[in-house]
Amino acid sequence: MKLKNCRLCGTDRLTQFLDLGYAPPADAFLTAERLSEPETYYPLRVLRCDECHFIQLDYVVPPDVLYTVDYPYESSMTRAGKAHFSRFAGSIVSRFGVTKDELAVDIGSNVGVLLGGFKEQGLRIQGVDPAANIAKIANAGGVPTIPQFFSADVARQILYDQGAARIITGTNVFAHIHDLTSLMQAVDGLLAPNGVFVVEAPYFVHLLEENEFDTIYHEHLSYISISPLIPFFRKCGFELIGVERHGIHGGSIRLFVGRLGAMPIEPSVDAFVREESAKSIYSLETLGRFSGRVEANRRALRHLLISLKDQGKRIAGVSAPAKGMTLLNYCGFGREILDFVTEKSHLKIGRYTPGRHIPVKPDSALIEEEINVALLLAWNFKEEIMENLSEFRKRGGQFIVPVPTPELI
Repeated sequence: MKLKNCRLCGTDRLTQFLDLGYAPPADAFLTAERLSEPETYYPLRVLRCDECHFIQLDYVVPPDVLYTVDYPYESSMTRAGKAHFSRFAGSIVSRFGVTKDELAVDIGSNVGVLLGGFKEQGLRIQGVDPAANIAKIANAGGVPTIPQFFSADVARQILYDQGAARIITGTNVFAHIHDLTSLMQAVDGLLAPNGVFVVEAPYFVHLLEENEFDTIYHEHLSYISISPLIPFFRKCGFELIGVERHGIHGGSIRLFVGRLGAMPIEPSVDAFVREESAKSIYSLETLGRFSGRVEANRRALRHLLISLKDQGKRIAGVSAPAKGMTLLNYCGFGREILDFVTEKSHLKIGRYTPGRHIPVKPDSALIEEEINVALLLAWNFKEEIMENLSEFRKRGGQFIVPVPTPELI
């Protein structure tokens, strides 16, 4: 669906500033049997709202295409990710004085890593996730999960069965939802009067400053910054009461949202607004320079990898996150450049990457198949990945970190 109006303020005054071409959904990994079947490619273009300045994609892929069929993403496959979510749960309980047996609901809860942290804190927990295969894993692991998209109907059912939620979380999911007004209406129906809605998402300022263009893909419909969200939340009967920075996923922010007048607004909100203004992140000049850096990155990375291939080096990608699929498809890297990509997730091993059809193998293949250079597609966990692959490095293996500029380590 072509986006005609800003999903926050509704204006039709939208300006495109970045075009990454056409690509299939980043998590649509293929089985061998499906390699001969056609793939659907969708435009990957980014717009600025000229009224409220919200950053968003210009095309909305139907969510049932992205999430409900054989979804291959499991959250927190790294030590750093698991530790982050454990700290997340503890900090929310402490910050807002949440008591035992109160209800925590996680939207897009995946396999339930965050909810597991709340459970350890003594809270009752409820997950909601539309991917039936992922919800099955969560339920088997002791995290009760409703296999549906979060909606007003789902919120009413939870309210009827379990009462109001003191905490509702949405980690890396708020930016995935097209109809944010309906989302806030559902939150309104479930959240307790003194409850808090906690959103965590990659921060658009980090994306700009660190040239993280590969974090742009069809699941990420919106690119979150503070200034546009303040009037949006107020329109929905809520207000942004606090903001925190976190290092996860290349630079994220955590938003604390409460009912109007229920809690004081912390100085952090105004501080973020002033910082965004000082950095002119919404100006078309700033956005145009970013677009130029993206194209320069593509040229530099292609030159580096092709030069290494000309030297007879064997190259593989390490990990297969959604961001990596944007990079591979935008840069045009197929099996002529990468022998394969590796993964820890059993949901992806044995499959093929969307678009470029590169086989996915376990990390052990790096040594078994005598790879010389590893392209770090999950660069946000580069330290942990390189530590895990110390044997590969001892044998002379090198790493490429693709952003903000390509670097051979």
